[in-house]
This record gives sequence, structure tokens and C-alpha cells, in this order.
Amino acid sequence: MPVAHVETKAPEVDLSLIDSILQHYQNHKGAVIPVLQKIQDVYGYLPKSAIHKAADVLMISASSIFGVATFYSQFSLKPKGKNIIKICAGTACHVKYSKTLIDLVHEKLKTGESNNTTDDGLFTVEIVSCLGACGLAPVMVVNEHVNGMVTSKMCSEIIDEIIRKEKQS
Repeated sequence: MPVAHVETKAPEVDLSLIDSILQHYQNHKGAVIPVLQKIQDVYGYLPKSAIHKAADVLMISASSIFGVATFYSQFSLKPKGKNIIKICAGTACHVKYSKTLIDLVHEKLKTGESNNTTDDGLFTVEIVSCLGACGLAPVMVVNEHVNGMVTSKMCSEIIDEIIRKEKQS
């Protein structure tokens, strides 16, 4: 028996928040990347409705903007968690067993490749190709703080500390 497709409604966003950004870049050719960066700064991700509005103002197709947004890993089309955990899967980190850290984090936070943000919105887990700190492998960056030579125990303690602090606030 086929499963019925359930359409989920996108969260409402206040598009007036990006009016000044779009007005500033309205007549600039090649402004897609800075516009997307500024829109993401406002919302924490790139809402589809904001991309469509940007396409209208910049007079380019929404599919062109989506192409740029999906090509560069700095952009996200989904809301991110309050705490961003980036784990390097590059060669240096891989040979130092970063896969163990990746598995541990996904298990601990109940996330995975297809769902990288926790249900409570506290964490987003991103597996990246390189963090540029190969000499510190394996590397895990949490909210821009670089943690090098990370062990499973350290990884677990870092996450536990964030959870503890969140419960106190």
C-alpha cells in the first residue's frame, strides 16, 4: 500500500528583514554570494521564500540562486542548531580515526547524514572535508572553537558540557 505524501509547510519568515540587503545589491552584477551570506546571517539559514525574493530583486532565476546555495557548503537551506559541531573527515583526520568520532556524535545526539540537526534544535552536526588543522588530527570544531587530537572521551565530554550549560540557562 503506498504511503501518502504529507506536505509540510515551510516556517514563516519575515522577509522585510532582508529588504535593505536586497536594496543595496539590487543593481550589482555577480552579487549572489554576498547576498546569500547576508541573508544567512539574518536567518541562520537560507529560507526558500528569501531566495525567491532575492531572485526577483536581482532579476535572476531562483534556480540559479539555488544552484549557488547548494554548491557551496557554507550555505544551508535548513535551519541549523544553536551549536554547530564540525568534524573533519579529511585524509589526516580519517587516518586518525575521525570516523569513530563521527559515529559517536551521531549516536549520542541521535543524528545522521540525512538528519544532521537534533530535534530540540540544540546541535547541528556537519561532516567536512577539511578544517585546515591537519597537524591536530582528528579535529572537531564546536561553535568556531577548534578542538585538536580529539579522543572519544574528549568528544563526549565536550557535548555533555554544552548540554549541562544549556540545562542551567
